Order: sequence, then C-alpha cells, then structure tokens
Amino acid sequence: MKVLVNGIGNIGTTLICLLAEYKSQLGISTIYGFKNTPQPWQEEDLDFLRALGIIMCSRKTGQGLTFVDSIIDDIDYIFDCTSNGGGISNKEWYVDLPNLKGASAQGSEKDFGISFMAGVNEQILIGKKFAHIVSCNTHSIAALLSMFTGHNLDDHVESDFVIVRRSEDLGNHERLVAANVVARHMDDQLGTHHSIDVRDLFATIERTLKVSSSDITTPSQLMHSVRFNITLKEALSEEQIQDAIAQAKYISTSIKFDSNVIFERGRRIGFQGRIYSHAIIIANNLLITPTSIKGWAFIPQEGNTLISTLKAYLVQMKNENAEEIISEISNQLIRKKW
Repeated sequence: MKVLVNGIGNIGTTLICLLAEYKSQLGISTIYGFKNTPQPWQEEDLDFLRALGIIMCSRKTGQGLTFVDSIIDDIDYIFDCTSNGGGISNKEWYVDLPNLKGASAQGSEKDFGISFMAGVNEQILIGKKFAHIVSCNTHSIAALLSMFTGHNLDDHVESDFVIVRRSEDLGNHERLVAANVVARHMDDQLGTHHSIDVRDLFATIERTLKVSSSDITTPSQLMHSVRFNITLKEALSEEQIQDAIAQAKYISTSIKFDSNVIFERGRRIGFQGRIYSHAIIIANNLLITPTSIKGWAFIPQEGNTLISTLKAYLVQMKNENAEEIISEISNQLIRKKW
C-alpha cells in the first residue's frame, strides 16, 4: 500500500512519524510526504523525515525532492493534513486519481467527506472513499458524551460545554492574542461550531443530542481545555463514573490542575512528544449530582485526532483486523494517567 501525507505541519509531521513507526501493522509499503506551501524545506526537517524512510515530494525541483506528479497516480491512500479549505480544494484533485482507494482530511475540512471519530461511528465508513476526521475539540466533547452515557445516548438529556482555547500552535506568531477573546455564537441554540460539529457527528449514527457550546481564546500556546456539564436521565454513583472513566479506551485522567505540567510531560515521554488521548479529565475535581456530571478536561489537540485517522484508513482499506490493530497501537500510545 502506497500512502501520501499532504501537509507537513504539526499534525502531518506527527502522523507521518506514526505511519513510519507502525508501517508493517498498517500494511504500508511506501510513505510519501508532500509539502505544498511555497516556503523552502529546512534541511534538518528533510534529513529527519528521510531517515524514517519517507520519500519527500514537491511541485518544485531542488533539494532532492521527488516531483509529486510522477508518483501520484500510484497512490492508494491520501492523508490530507492541510487546513483553511486546503483539503476541500485538494479533493477536486483526488477524485480523478486512478488508483486512489480512500482519503481523509482533518478538522476544519468538514465537507471533505463523512464525519468520523474512532469509538463513535466506525461502521459508517465502510464503503466510503472520503472521510472527515473531526476536530480535536469535537473529539473531546464526543468522547465525554459517549463515556458518561455508557455509549447509551438515549440516556442523555442535555449538555453544555465551554472550550478554553489556546490561540495558536507553538512556533507560530500569527494569531497569538494579548487578552481573552470570546467567540461569537453561530447558532442561537447550539452556540459555537463545536456543538454543531458534535451534533453532525452523532447524526451519522442517527442520534440527535441536545448540546450547546461556547468558546474563549486565551494568550496560551499550550493546550485547549473544556468545562463540561452533562445531564443524564439515569443516576450514576461516583464509583460508576470513576469506573466508566477507567474503562474508556481513549480517555485519560490527571490529578494535575496545571496544563503546563501535563503538556511538558507529553513532550518528554509521549511518542514524538505528543499526547493521543481524546481528553484528559481532571479526575479529582468533578462535581457530581445524581444525574449530572460537571468538571474540566484538557485537550491534547496536536495528537488526539490521530488514532481516529489511522482507524479511518484501516476501515476504508477494508482491513479485517482494523479493531485489533488500533487496540494494539492505542495501548502503546495512550497513557491512562498524566
């Protein structure tokens, strides 16, 4: 299987390292990396990726790069990691590729394909060529809803979420804010796009959830956070809640209140310096009533969509061992406690 990663930023670079690390388990023979921005490559980045066995591509000659048009017709699968409409635009290119069996795009590229998240709607991707991997914040909200309802969404009454966002990625200096900035509500019932995206994700499995969300951006470049308030029909004891958290495959916990500490540990001991949990609940800071759970979770936005990305690839490629492969990879990547 020949795969191409289009877009080598924070998500794309981490993904390409994962593909190289788990190449045999994923059934991949060749990995191509495609940089489509006009800026020249840093030689150190090229040397690092080539040492992993990645064949680096470009639309321009120079720096020993392979011309992308010379290999694109042989590609089986494309991981699009561009943003701000890049994936949507690229789809017009992908649909005519003769050998392409599937493709996925990240976060902002909502109209690229069917919205997908591991642990929510695996079956919906069977036979689908284009998948949209929902955003990091959508992952966190959907994971919390799925876990606290025990995947019985009929038990859900209503929920409200407040996303506390970092302003931009580390290493960037384009959108860093000087003070807290509140986001405009896009819908008079749902609020910001986060609850809209969660609603649309669960709609793929014919579930309609009453959710709302708000958003504030802070002068930070580390981690997002979410304050959740989830109301259920059936009462849950604290013991049942803690057991649900412990059993959730993609949820981690921490007793640290400072995201700096968790972020630094992720850089120190996570694969490629990343955290892959869908959310990290502050387990010793929950407010529990008979039918409601309130609390905080940190969101590892540079890594929490990537297990879903690998799962989408396996399902779209009709790999019969997809569940076992993802379980093995997840057990290695996800630390249950931070």
